[in-house]
Amino acid sequence: MKKYKLEITVFLSGALTMILELIASRILSPYVGSSNLIWTSIIGIMLTSMSIGYWLGGKVADKNKENDINILSNYLSIAAIATSLIPILEVVFVNTLAKYLEQLIIVAILSATIVFGIPSFLLAAVSPIAVKLKNSNIDNIGATSGKISSLSTIGSIFGTFFAGFILIPNLGVRNIVLGCSILLWILSIMLLKNKTKKYYILMLVELIVIIALNFLGGYIFKINNPDIIKDVDSEYSRIWVTEVATEQNKYKTLQVDTGLESYINQETGEMGAEYLKYYDLFEYYNKNANDVLMIGGAAYTYPMHFLEKYENKKIDVVEIDSKMTEISEQEFGLDTTNLNLKIYTTDGRSFLNYNDKKYDAILIDAFKGVNAPFELTTYEAMKKAYENLNENGIVFTNIISSLEGEETDFIKYEYSTYKAVFDSVKIFKVRPETNNQERQNLILVGFKGENSINEEKTQEYEELLENEIKNFESDKEVVTDDYAPIGD
Repeated sequence: MKKYKLEITVFLSGALTMILELIASRILSPYVGSSNLIWTSIIGIMLTSMSIGYWLGGKVADKNKENDINILSNYLSIAAIATSLIPILEVVFVNTLAKYLEQLIIVAILSATIVFGIPSFLLAAVSPIAVKLKNSNIDNIGATSGKISSLSTIGSIFGTFFAGFILIPNLGVRNIVLGCSILLWILSIMLLKNKTKKYYILMLVELIVIIALNFLGGYIFKINNPDIIKDVDSEYSRIWVTEVATEQNKYKTLQVDTGLESYINQETGEMGAEYLKYYDLFEYYNKNANDVLMIGGAAYTYPMHFLEKYENKKIDVVEIDSKMTEISEQEFGLDTTNLNLKIYTTDGRSFLNYNDKKYDAILIDAFKGVNAPFELTTYEAMKKAYENLNENGIVFTNIISSLEGEETDFIKYEYSTYKAVFDSVKIFKVRPETNNQERQNLILVGFKGENSINEEKTQEYEELLENEIKNFESDKEVVTDDYAPIGD
C-alpha cells in the first residue's frame, strides 16, 4: 500500500471532489432550489475552484525542489478542516444569505464559492503535486501526467456513482461530510513522512476538531430550525418535514428544495393547500368518472382526501421518490393497504409513455413553481396524457405563474401547448383576491371530447367554478421535447 499511496491519494481526491459537488446541490437546495440555473452556478464555481487549484498546485509542485511529500499531506489536512466546516457554513452563511438576498443565482454562486470553493481548490491541487512527486525523469513526464490524470478521473467516476446511488440515499449529507473530512484526515496522515509523537498528538486534536465541527453544525441547524422534525435525503431530493403553528391551526408540512410540496391540518386531517380542492372538479366535469391518476404524490394529502371522500372510486398515484411514500406513511397518515389506492414508484412521463390503462381524469402535481420537470410540460407529454384518457376525460395541472406582467411565461407556454392537444382548455385562479401580477396557483384543465357535466354538483362547486379566467390568450409557442424553455 505504501508503494501506491500517491495513486490512492489521487484516486480518492478525484472521488471526494465529485462527492462534494453532488452534496453541494443537496445542501443548497432548501435555500436556492435545484433548477438548471442553480446547478449551472454550482458546477461553474466548482470548476473555477478546481482550475485555480490545478494552476497553483502546479506552481507549488515546481517550487518543491526536494519533492517533499509533506506538502501534499498539509494540503489534505487543511482540506479536512475546510470540509468539516460545511455544516456550520450552511446555517451561518447560506441560510443568512438566502434570507436577505432575493437573487437566488447570486446566493448560489456566493454560497458555492464560500462553502465548497476551498475544499475543491485543495483537492484539485493534489494531481499536479502528485505528478511532480511521482516523476523523477523528464523523459517520461507525459506518461506520469497521463497516469495521474487518468486515476483522478476514474476516482471522479467512482465518486459520482458511489455518492449518487449509495451514499446520499442511505447515509444522508451530514454523515457524508463527516466521512469525507475523516477520510481526508486519514490520507494526510498516510502521506506524512517522519511522524513524531508530537505529530500524532496534533493529528488527534485535529480529528477531535473535525468531529466537533460537524456535530456543532448539526446542533446549530436544530437550534435555528426548531420546526424541522425530519431532514431526509432521498435518491432525488432533500426533504424537510416541519410542524408549523398558526393562531388557528397546527400544520405538518413537507418541503422539497425551496418549495412547500404538501401540508395537512394536524387537528382535522384536512389538506391545507387550497389548489387541491380544484382537483375535485373532475367529478363535476365528468359525472361518470371512477378511475383517476395522479402524477406527483409528495405527502399524498390529495390521495388521502380522495380515498376518504370517494369510497367507490379508485386512484393510482405515480411518485418517483419512494422516500416520499415512506414519509407520508410515517408522518402524514397514508394507508397504503387501501384497496382503492395503487402506487407506482416511477417517473411520471415514463408512466404515461408505457401505461395501457385508461383514466377518467389525470391530476398533475409534479411541478415546483417555474422549476418544472420539462418532460411533463411538452406537447409530446400531453399527447400521451390525452391517449391515456377515456372519452370525456380531463387533465388537471397545478401551475405557479402570474397571469400578467413579467412572470407569465409558464402559464402562457402551457396554455398554448394544451390548446394544441386538447379539445378545449380552461384556467382557474385559485385565489381570486390575488393580484394578477403576482405568482400564484393556477389550475390548467384540458378536456378530451365533450364535457359530461354533473349538474347535481353545481352548487357544491359553485365557488370554485366562479374563479375561471375567461378569454385568456397566449402569444407563446407550443412547448416540445426539443424546445422546453420552462423546464428545470
